[in-house]
Amino acid sequence: MEKMEWHIVKLQETRSTNTYLDNLDTETRQNEGCVVITHTQSAGRGQRGNTWEAEPGQNLTFSYLLRPKAVAAREQFVLSQAVSLAVVDVLSRYADGFSVKWPNDIYYKDSKIAGILIEHHLSGMNISRTIVGIGLNINQQQFLSDAPNPISLRQITGKEYCLDDILNEVLQATAIRYDQCTENRELLQSNYASALYRKDGFYTYRDANGEFEARIQEVLPEGYLLLIDTNNRVRQYAFKEVAFVI
Repeated sequence: MEKMEWHIVKLQETRSTNTYLDNLDTETRQNEGCVVITHTQSAGRGQRGNTWEAEPGQNLTFSYLLRPKAVAAREQFVLSQAVSLAVVDVLSRYADGFSVKWPNDIYYKDSKIAGILIEHHLSGMNISRTIVGIGLNINQQQFLSDAPNPISLRQITGKEYCLDDILNEVLQATAIRYDQCTENRELLQSNYASALYRKDGFYTYRDANGEFEARIQEVLPEGYLLLIDTNNRVRQYAFKEVAFVI
């Protein structure tokens, strides 16, 4: 694939970088690789309708635009794998213990360091554009919201970091993983399986019928999570159908 060229748009404040980039591209078509980053995000959106807490100027809150022509709509989960692995690739340069909590939360041990919100615009069987929003806790030292388990890189290592440097590292890592969506999908899926949170052993999960103990069998290419419970029964879940009990 051609080398990804990133074009960064810096904002002082916006409600949501995903929404801003979506509107920007709707008004005037942007090139793939357009990045919107903000100092302050007043209404950052997370999965399940959650908000994302980020102390202004202390963390990375940004979104970028992809146009994955070679990825069919039914294959869209491969993009989630690539994006989440890129973040883990970068964080793992600074400490050990990072993983991907299915489908794409980034964890350090049992604490959440990054959230990812991926929004696809489909055109028939194809993806016309993908907007990836990432909230990555870098220098924040205290979290005030009722989020159960946030953590920052600074809390892990005791060091302060240059946000621009880590942003550039994440973008470079993303370009590499993005290429693998078409050039080496088997490696991408293997690396994702190896990076999974709680990939070994039995843990507690919760679905519509209550809590149960299970272990991860695999994540299918379509994104479904397969669990095997203590009765040796295989359970298959789509996103939002099951929760990790932490």
